[in-house]
This record gives sequence, C-alpha cells and structure tokens, in this order.
Amino acid sequence: MNARSSLPLSLPRAAIVFHDLFMAALCWQALHALRYAARSEVYDWTQLTPTLGIVLAAQGLVFWRVGLYRGVWRFASVPDIWNIIKAAGFGVVAITLCLTVYNRLENLPRAVLVLYPIALAVMLGMPRLLYRVWKDYHLSRSTATQQRVLILGAGQAAEALVRDLRRSGAYQPVGFLDDAPHLQGSYLHGMPVLGRLDEAAMVAKEVAAGMLVIAIPSLDAAGMQRVLGICEHSGLPFRTVPRLTDVLEGKAMPGELKEVAIEDLLNRKPVTPDWAMIRGWLDGRTVMVTGAGGSIGSELCRQCARHGARKIVLLEISELALLTIHGELQRAFPEVEVEAVLGDCGDPAVTRHALARATPDAVFHAAAYKQVPLLESQLREAVRNNVLATHTVAELCREYKVGTFVLISTDKAVDPANVLGASKRIAEMIAQSLDERVEGTRYVTVRFGNVLDSAGSVVPLFREQIRRGGPVTVTDPEVTRYFMTIPEACQLIMQAAASGSHAAIYTLDMGDPVPIRLLAEQMIRLAGKQPGRDVDIVYTGLRPGEKLHETLFYSDEHYRPTSHPKILEAGARNCPVDLLFQEVDHMRAAVSRYDENALRQALQMLVPEFAPRPVAPQENTATVVPFPPREAVRTR
Repeated sequence: MNARSSLPLSLPRAAIVFHDLFMAALCWQALHALRYAARSEVYDWTQLTPTLGIVLAAQGLVFWRVGLYRGVWRFASVPDIWNIIKAAGFGVVAITLCLTVYNRLENLPRAVLVLYPIALAVMLGMPRLLYRVWKDYHLSRSTATQQRVLILGAGQAAEALVRDLRRSGAYQPVGFLDDAPHLQGSYLHGMPVLGRLDEAAMVAKEVAAGMLVIAIPSLDAAGMQRVLGICEHSGLPFRTVPRLTDVLEGKAMPGELKEVAIEDLLNRKPVTPDWAMIRGWLDGRTVMVTGAGGSIGSELCRQCARHGARKIVLLEISELALLTIHGELQRAFPEVEVEAVLGDCGDPAVTRHALARATPDAVFHAAAYKQVPLLESQLREAVRNNVLATHTVAELCREYKVGTFVLISTDKAVDPANVLGASKRIAEMIAQSLDERVEGTRYVTVRFGNVLDSAGSVVPLFREQIRRGGPVTVTDPEVTRYFMTIPEACQLIMQAAASGSHAAIYTLDMGDPVPIRLLAEQMIRLAGKQPGRDVDIVYTGLRPGEKLHETLFYSDEHYRPTSHPKILEAGARNCPVDLLFQEVDHMRAAVSRYDENALRQALQMLVPEFAPRPVAPQENTATVVPFPPREAVRTR
C-alpha cells in the first residue's frame, strides 16, 4: 500500500471542529500568558476558566456561521484562508460583546483582543496549508506507474490541469511550453515554462516526457492543426483537455484527458444557439420525432428532454433502435414522459395512431434514406420514404392541428445531382407549399451538410479503415464537403423550430467546405500514424450520384440573416403547387406498381435542375496517389 492509498481524502469533520476550537482556546490562553509574562506578573488562571467557555461558544458559533467547515483541508486555497480571516475578525467582535455583557471585560487585557484575530488566523491557516502541501507532495511523487506529462500552454486551463493531474496520481506534470514571450522562464505550481510550442520534440526528450497534453482551449481550428502537427512531429502520444461545453453537458469530467477529435480541427467555430428562446418555446410541450432511433433523431430526443419537453413520442421503424433510445431517455430523464411507437411513418395508419395518442405540439421529421450511392439504384424506396412519407406526415400534422412541423433536409437538395437530393428537394417543396395552403400549422425546413460520425457517414468508415491498417478510400483528391457535429445539427433544428417564421428554409453558416482528402489525412494522424507511410490513401473515383462540391443555396435563393448571427434563411422559390401535388399522387401510384421509369420522370418534372451525373462502370478505378507534403494540401 503506497502513501497515497493509505491517506484519507479529507479529515473527519469532528476532528476539524475539535482542532479549531482547541486552537482558539490555546490562542486565548497563550496570549494571556504572554501578556502577563511580558510584565513579569503572575496571572490567576482560575479567573480565566469561566470566560474560556464563553470564548469557545462565541467563536464556535462564528466558525459555523462563516461556513468554515464547508471547505476540505485537502484542497485548502485562498477562499478558505479568507474564510479563516473573517472567522477570526467576527470572532473577536462576538467575544468582546459577550464578555462585555458577562463582566464588562473585567481583567481582560486589551492587547489580547488586538492580537487574538491575527494569532488565530495563523494558527487555523497554517495546519490547513501544511496538510495540503503534504498531500500534494505524496500525490506528486514519481512512481513506476506515473506517466511524465509535458503540458502545451501555460494559462488558466494549464494551471487547473496540473491540479487535476496531481490529484489523480496517474500522471506527473514536468513542465510547460507556451509561445507567450513574457512567460518564458517563469514558474507555475513550481514547474518551469521550458520553451515555445514548436520546441516540444526537443524539450520532451530532455525531460523524458511520455505524453503531451494540449491545454489551450482558445485555439481555433488552424491553431489546433498547427499544434497537432507539433505533437505528431514529437512522436509521442498526445491528448487534450475537454471543452467547457462538454463538461457542462456532462460529456466529460474536469481534468479528464481525451483524444483530439476530428471536430476540434474543423475550420469553423461551434455555433451557440439562443437557448433562452428554445427553452421558452419547448417548455412543457409534447414533441414527436420520426426516425427517433437514428443519429439525428436520437440526439433531437435528448436535446428536447434536456431543455424542457414534457413528453416525447418516438416513432421508429427499427425495433432495436427504438428500444435503445427509449431505454436511454427513461434512464437519463426520468421526469420526461417517453412513449414509443414502432412502425413506418410513411404508413398513414401508424402516423395517425401516434398523433392521436400524443397530440404533439411539434413534429420533427428526421426519418429518411440518405446514402447517396445506394439510393441511385433504389429509386422507388427513396421516393417512398423521402417524398411520400414526408407528404403523409406533413398532411396529418395539419389534420391533427400540430403547431410546428420541422423537415430535416440536406445540402444535396441544392442543384441535385442524385436521387437523394432530388427527393429531398421535393420534400422541401411539399413543406413550403403546405405552409401556404394550411392555417394553424407552421412548416419549416432545416438544411445542413454532412454530419460527423452519423451512421454510414465517412468518419466511421475512415476510422474502421484506419483500424484495419488501411487503405483509406477517398473518391477524388478535389472533393469537398460541409461538415457539422450531430449536436450542432440538432441545435440548428431546435433554433429553427423555436423561430416564428413560416415556409422558411434555414441553414447554418458552415464556414469553408472541408477537403475529404484533408479529413482522411487528419484522421490518420489522430490515430498516431503517418499518411502514406503507415496508412495509404486510395482514390476510387466519384461514385454514382456524387458531386465534387456541394452548395447550401440555389443561385436564385436569396438568403437573409435571422435573429441568430450564424443562421441564414433562404427566400421561398417559385413552386407549381397544383403540379406538385398532382405529381405526388402519380408517384404514389408508381410506387404501388414499382414503376421506376415513371418515378424518374416525375422527379425530372418537379426538379428540372436534377442532373444526375452518368458514371461509367469500371472494373477497378482505385488508384494509390503518393501522399503530398502537408503544405501542399490546401483548404478550398
């Protein structure tokens, strides 16, 4: 058993109370003794006994009222010392008042009253600080199991990190690196700032560090990429501290070390929604989410539960996905009523049943097929799920007087080159047209780009390919995509739902598109490997339905700002309403007889800009391209 495991985290509360009262008594008696010893007088200690009880009672009451016992000796710091100073100051005032009433301060030297609070503050504060120093010494002693850590950054986050690392006992901080000139050579928690960030490899070798920890939460994406390159050059494993938002949302613990995530490297700052508006709109409401077990649907359910929804109805066709999200919500949010409905939202009977049971105030329509290459050969199912199911749910929301219907769309609906984009564009047209025809229900659409780590997306695919040792498959060296995180996408959806607009299409100011080639490179490096050396990148050619670059608006869709600085609203485009719903009826008939030729004609009629890119079938289009130098990769 080592010293750390043999010591309790904090002293028992009763022992601390006894210590403080003993120190108060000792201080009181010692000051009397020193006072009379200084005058070579003999003091009758029997006169002190009655007043000592009054002193301890008054001082003990002040200790309790000041809150001296809310702190823990193990973590004694400046606020605890300030509490001790207040306790000593108020204590002498309370003692003076009590003794004035008792005996009008008879035989009480005035010097004792002056010196008592100073002496008491020292006698209470010194043991606490010495105990903390002793504990920190034992926790920071290097052992065979502790890993030596070099910290990048020397600010507030680094200072807090050192405390947490020492407290954990698993790591031994050995120093800091920071680019600030005024910090060079300075000390923080007794450890030096050893140099600049780009000296990490050399300094880590000199101090025998086994890990680098990035503690600079203010870094933007470009800065994080630079620091990541420095860490990679060192050849050491590296971690970062969690973001404050992750800590507040319970996704990480303070002081926890986590791997650098791909979202940390996106060239865009996260968007913070107007939570006051969202909570004001959502509080006490009932919501229904279609596709509730999917990546977007399940996160929407969590955020609705977290921000005030009274009841959530889960409509999902997958039995396992429904069971999983239903159980998670019940465990995490026991105060929220959760109801599960198993079935296809495109079946009018299923959706009618769910709406009749719940009478929701809002419906989030997240159910959709979204895999571009697959849907190119599954036209009937794409239309049935993305177009007809949307029409079914949207029409029934009007019938059941749902206040808000929110359609989850995609940037692929803009100038679509694939079945997914064309089908989602028609879904947008349905929502906008119904808003013009229906009173009482507000129809809004939210359009965004690729979502990181969603089921079937490129990030988990790359991660699995890297885990197997490669190669990582990229369609084209020039292909780019817009990216956002799942929580961020759902926050955009919630913001749109909380707004008061009708027939609106909202999208996020998503910054610059990310080259997929660069994404693959970064993910390989995050796995501690080198592109082209440890893991190859293979270019396979664009798949059916894919474009090199996506856009967020049509050229004639004049977008305008909203109340949120990072959310934009597209103006409504001309839509032939009568033709739209006539073709939707034709689509239903074509789906029932599995007539894909008729469905393709309907798509082309409703979305004239739908221009599928023909891809000639090839036996093997994969090519391994030599990996370029890092500086040769540019963000478009």
